[in-house]
Amino acid sequence: MSRVRISSPAQKKHPKGCFFVSSHTPLAGSSQLPDSQKLFLLFSLTNESHETKLRTLFLSWLSSQNSKGNWPEDIMCAVAIEPNEQQKSSEFAKLFEESTKTTELKEGEVVKGKVVAITRDSVVVDVGFKSEGRISIDEFLGAHGKIKAEVGSDVEVLIEEFEDEDGLLALSKEKADALKTWDRLEEVAEKNQEIEGTIISKVKGGLSVDIGIRAFLPGSQIDLRPIRNLDKFIGETCAFKIIKLNKRRGNVVLSRKAVLEKERESLRKETLATIQEGQVFDGIVKNVTDYGVFVDLGGIDGLLHITDMSWGRINHPSEMYKLGDDIRVVVLKFDAEGEKVSLGLKQLSEDPWGDVEGRFPVGSKVSGKVVSLADYGAFISLADGVEGLIHISEMSWSKKIKHPSKILNAGEEVEAIVLDIDKETRRISLGLKQIMANPWDELENNFSLGTKLKATVRNITDFGLFVDVGADIDGLVHISDLTWVQNFATPAEKFNKGDEFEVIVLQIDPENERFSLGLKQLQDDAWDIINKKYKLGTEAAGKIVAKNELGAIVELEKGVQGLVPADKLSADANVGDELQLRVSKTEPNERSFQLEPQA
Repeated sequence: MSRVRISSPAQKKHPKGCFFVSSHTPLAGSSQLPDSQKLFLLFSLTNESHETKLRTLFLSWLSSQNSKGNWPEDIMCAVAIEPNEQQKSSEFAKLFEESTKTTELKEGEVVKGKVVAITRDSVVVDVGFKSEGRISIDEFLGAHGKIKAEVGSDVEVLIEEFEDEDGLLALSKEKADALKTWDRLEEVAEKNQEIEGTIISKVKGGLSVDIGIRAFLPGSQIDLRPIRNLDKFIGETCAFKIIKLNKRRGNVVLSRKAVLEKERESLRKETLATIQEGQVFDGIVKNVTDYGVFVDLGGIDGLLHITDMSWGRINHPSEMYKLGDDIRVVVLKFDAEGEKVSLGLKQLSEDPWGDVEGRFPVGSKVSGKVVSLADYGAFISLADGVEGLIHISEMSWSKKIKHPSKILNAGEEVEAIVLDIDKETRRISLGLKQIMANPWDELENNFSLGTKLKATVRNITDFGLFVDVGADIDGLVHISDLTWVQNFATPAEKFNKGDEFEVIVLQIDPENERFSLGLKQLQDDAWDIINKKYKLGTEAAGKIVAKNELGAIVELEKGVQGLVPADKLSADANVGDELQLRVSKTEPNERSFQLEPQA
């Protein structure tokens, strides 16, 4: 028979080997006990921390025995029981004994538990303790925030404290993982081996990597080149080198760059051993500059110059490629000693200049888009890789164009005539004005030599006057055809824009584009009078009609004027003064008739 000791429900500390039972509910048990206290005899407890669990097991067992009724907390009392041999071998005793085997836990120990619940911010784990432990959900997050835990799954955790400041069982999955992982990490670091891990999140300065524990991958160690978008690496499983390991601080720093450098060196040796001119490679754009693109061929870089990127015109390599783009190129030149590789892209496609003479024969009309304007003309795209130039002189028959932008705009579609093709230098000369009727042909048909025309001065130059005679082309009155005797240095001293007078057609030369007019030819030739009346040394009276930088212009009679050089003229001489003069020079070929005052 077991000995039973009952204590009050209000008693705070229950003696070792006691358990709560109801004194009001009929129980299956020993027949020797009074009916008012029929108790089921339990074996003696060895640890009062088992008390809660034992109560739960006991009540569960009672239910399985078809017992009915409730066991209110306020009528439970502690019963100290010393079981006999028969009781020790009972079904419930065996059940409780089994349960107590899992409760021998120690702080700092790694144990296996079972996930019993997952909340928004924690994972609840049962490790066989009187209460369950809660672990931050962060310790179960994988790549892209995915929770790596399921209700019912087993998980190894570290017991940090049986009761933390909140009275809860404190567990850690990360620390349990770390304890298992550190020995392996130290071995990997010591042997300079690689370790595989999964990038799970972005953190300040780099990325967080799961290698059994969380390790740090600095931004500078992610790739061979600087990386701006770190998010694209999240979820990737990669090989890493351990570059820093501090177990005491729980600090692990990784490098993916070191692994890539090792792989690149291996690829470089392999590539150098097989590379040859004419070989085609699939590479990756490593850098883009103003003058071309650097391509990673597999451990060795090659330069694709901008001139070898396209048969057509490109202003900058970035118009075709950006960093990280895949590209297929051909080796144009390889310097084994300097390990320099020149690459080509356009060489992988047919040269559009191969049949350019057949596609754009001289004299044919072509159409294209204005792709560029220069001071000397406009470049026209005729086809991919084929451009022609409309020189500024071929833009208009009559207008003097200062810049091509006065006629054409970039992006504009135009028609032109092929004037010439130089296949060797890859040049096509185009004409815009040839699309229109040639006004020189019309000029020759409309105006014959000797025709008198009314003219208006439009422009004045040192060599003559450009005048409008009502045609599409201005005519030129050369300085030598303005007057029979030239008593001025430039036409601007005698004529002004807008002056109107009559001229005569002297010459029309369509081939050289010359339209020559004369003014003096409509006047009597003064030299006929000069040669008769005013020979060298002849004395005569004259009147000053004008002054310029050369001197004074003196009229001897109507239609006859001469020049008194400035160095021969009195400083106080003015227009209108009468002078006594002597002929000092007569040169018909030079149109020079000079006079000097008499002493």
